[in-house]
Amino acid sequence: MKRYYYLMILLFAFSHKAVWAQDKRPNVILILVDDLGFSDIEPYGASEIHTPNLTELAAQGTRFQEFYNNSICAPTRASLLTGQYSHKAGLGYFNVNLGLPAYQGFLNKESPTLAEVLQKAGYSTIMSGKWHVGDDFDQWPAQRGFERSFNFVGGASNFYEINAPEQATVPLYRNNKPFYLPKDRYLTDEITEQAIGFLKEQQQDKKPFFLYLAFNAPHWPLQAPEEETQKYQQTYHIGWDSLRIKRYENAIDRGVFPADQAVTTKDSLTEEWKNLTYSEQQYWKRRQQVFAGMIDRVDQSIGKIRQTLTDLHVADNTIIIFLSDNGAQGGDRARIYTSRNSGPVGSAGSYDMQNSNWSQTGNSPLRSYKDNPYEGGIGAPFIVWYPKEVKANVTKKGTGHIIDIAPTLYDYAQAKYPNKNYDVETHKLPGISLRKLLNTDQTQVDRTEALCWERAGNRAVRYGKWKLVTTYRSGRPELYNIDVDRAENHNLASQYPEVVQQLEELYRAWAKENNVVNYDRIKAQSLFR
Repeated sequence: MKRYYYLMILLFAFSHKAVWAQDKRPNVILILVDDLGFSDIEPYGASEIHTPNLTELAAQGTRFQEFYNNSICAPTRASLLTGQYSHKAGLGYFNVNLGLPAYQGFLNKESPTLAEVLQKAGYSTIMSGKWHVGDDFDQWPAQRGFERSFNFVGGASNFYEINAPEQATVPLYRNNKPFYLPKDRYLTDEITEQAIGFLKEQQQDKKPFFLYLAFNAPHWPLQAPEEETQKYQQTYHIGWDSLRIKRYENAIDRGVFPADQAVTTKDSLTEEWKNLTYSEQQYWKRRQQVFAGMIDRVDQSIGKIRQTLTDLHVADNTIIIFLSDNGAQGGDRARIYTSRNSGPVGSAGSYDMQNSNWSQTGNSPLRSYKDNPYEGGIGAPFIVWYPKEVKANVTKKGTGHIIDIAPTLYDYAQAKYPNKNYDVETHKLPGISLRKLLNTDQTQVDRTEALCWERAGNRAVRYGKWKLVTTYRSGRPELYNIDVDRAENHNLASQYPEVVQQLEELYRAWAKENNVVNYDRIKAQSLFR
């Protein structure tokens, strides 16, 4: 009998030792911001915007020169949350059902989410912020693996007036129950405080956590607390033309853009700052002030999250990843989806948005904007902080892609990707873990497969140094050598027809594998034509 009890004690001790060992796996915080341009934060060139927390994360971590997304909100989120190309996950177009599996508008069951995989691996799973990958109840965060969730379901929201009991707009939920934003409460602040509350709750779980922190800032409408906007009262008098070049020079100084490459050619549709009247300049300055204030507030929120990690004594064992879902918003519209304008830019009554004038500055030195396959549409800041393993104050070429996030996190978490999910066969992961790249002297992802994009008929292929772009509007192939011309100033298609052919063949094979259809087939049903 004594021997029996002795064996039981040993088994108990060994089992708890295994749990303790498992709990030493890193916590993960994945921070996604919305419509932030390549050079819209200080570590990537925006010396005029106050982002001390992101600056510190970059100084203590690793940045990539090249990191790619899917050019627009929902498709990027689909890939981020599943590790699949967006078509494979069911959001090849947007969060609207176009009647085809690759365009159903919500995450399919064949594509397990980060939360589903990490939860089964023993992680607490938390989400706070913008969802945008499924509108119906069974598609919400709580039903896709997040044990604690605070979110709005759609793609955009007023930052002050969201889901008020007397005038509901965009659904806001906490753990599947309606949540009403207190009067004058700023949504970025609420997203942050909910995340902090969940982190404190989670400590009772006695296991590592995964937090998906998805800010909707600085996406339109341009709204920020006035105290943030006023910080930039004297900042933007130089105008977008001068600031675009300054951001380019800063990007070179910070090592995130090659010193021997030119800035992208100025967009002919943007106005000359010097040709604006004084009142026009004041109006446009105000818009950029608000935009900067929105970014400033996000950085403060990141600081609060980091302080919480310190207070909970978990900072040393937490990975923080920061990225944007696409480039800055282009176009020439002052307001979107509403004619309402009951207050100055930045207030709850204003629905102003960024357009090409300032957004070309935000994406500088890269070309074009959100929802385009040029570098300014699909290129984003990428910062990884994990002092235990990730090298400090390092900038690498990288050439990472949003599909690489899932295998990277599963690598760190020692999580097994399942063969089945909801009793269906899962899609294989096409991405590559970035862990080796982050903790060695390797400078770029060792990728043998081409990277491909398709969104509303616009498509691109990146294979080695070459990138092929074909827009729906022109239908003509454009070929760029990204190693020497990331700004995409020089189309080499006529000089290298054999490379064009090779990349087109790679694209066709990818499109077939991912069930991509000709845009004309779905265009009539789509949101944006």
